[in-house]
Amino acid sequence: MTESEPELLRPGLLADRRIALCGVAGGGIAGRLGELGARLETLGEDTLADEDQSAAWARERAPLDALLVDARARFSDGGPDGLERSLDLAWRAARAVATGALIESERPGRLLLIAPPANAGEHAQAARAALENLARTLSVEWARFGITAVALAPGDDTGEPELASVASYLISPAGAYFSGCVMRLGSLRPAS
Repeated sequence: MTESEPELLRPGLLADRRIALCGVAGGGIAGRLGELGARLETLGEDTLADEDQSAAWARERAPLDALLVDARARFSDGGPDGLERSLDLAWRAARAVATGALIESERPGRLLLIAPPANAGEHAQAARAALENLARTLSVEWARFGITAVALAPGDDTGEPELASVASYLISPAGAYFSGCVMRLGSLRPAS
């Protein structure tokens, strides 16, 4: 966000919200969530290797309000391995946080899955479609527990500040309206 750009989200929007992050690099999205008052917990990929350990991790940090999984880094430059890595990360993290913290808390929870951009490499479109399908499926399967799920598909030109703002909005109480869908972001810059 530059000084000339207006603030789109109110300060403190995410105050008192505990958010688990998986696959999220420092700065960018994590920085924006923190600026808006969220308390962040990082779910490491090493923890996800063991299903019981990952559910215990989530229970120890309960109550959690949301899980944000950024599958872009795991997808890397694509290919079948990138596709498998990114989807495995999203599923393991969603299952761990939902079964370890969100379902037992009996309060609304949110899953936000960030897909790679369409131009990220071979099988990027497949990864985007699979994460959208996962969000749609989990929103139906876990609706009875008050868990909503959304996939976020950045455009090829979507900048990290824009992505962070949309992710922050979707994790906020105002974003809870969206569930079982994909938010496709195009270029947020005016055409020349």
